[in-house]
Amino acid sequence: MNLMNDWIDILLSPYSNSNISHIILEFTAVVFTVFSVFFAQNNNIWVYPIGIVSTIIYSYLTFVTSLYGDFIINLYYTVMSFYGWYVWLHKKDKKNKEIPITFCNQKDYLNTAILFLFTCICSIMVYHFHGKLKSHSDWMDVLTTGIYFSGMYQMAMKKVENWIFWMIGNGISVPLYFLKGFVLTGILFIILVLLAIGGFFIWKKKALQIL
Repeated sequence: MNLMNDWIDILLSPYSNSNISHIILEFTAVVFTVFSVFFAQNNNIWVYPIGIVSTIIYSYLTFVTSLYGDFIINLYYTVMSFYGWYVWLHKKDKKNKEIPITFCNQKDYLNTAILFLFTCICSIMVYHFHGKLKSHSDWMDVLTTGIYFSGMYQMAMKKVENWIFWMIGNGISVPLYFLKGFVLTGILFIILVLLAIGGFFIWKKKALQIL
């Protein structure tokens, strides 16, 4: 019993001086994020409107806590969610059907690599401007920013490989969010790693069916 109480104290301690409204907002964002991933797994367009609510909340929370790398990520998520929402609704294939789930080709890999490098460079510039890049966690933020930008792009294009980016990025982010005091979000990212693994196999199966 004492051990359980100790763990509860450890998990709740980062919130001891937090604004109650921020705690409620973080919990809301966590719930909406989980639902958006379930919709993504099922190739359901509701992934975007549900996800937009989450990313807007996280954009606010990370900005007011000076987590600029995470702020950039969530701002990009929001913009790309609107783009992905549009693409999923309006972009059709040659038979005027919705975009199918497919594997990346060489062009997709090239575009993703360019986006990854460009994002990392821009993130380094932003962090340097704000006097950061002084710890390992700052550099990990730069890396995860590139990973998440790439994953979001591939998701909008309905590429199976987008889930690999979520697996890697979410796995790296678990300890980072705990260190930043976002305990609920740290727990969320553990769940997201598992959901990303499931999403990969679900999308892979669908992609193989149309080969």
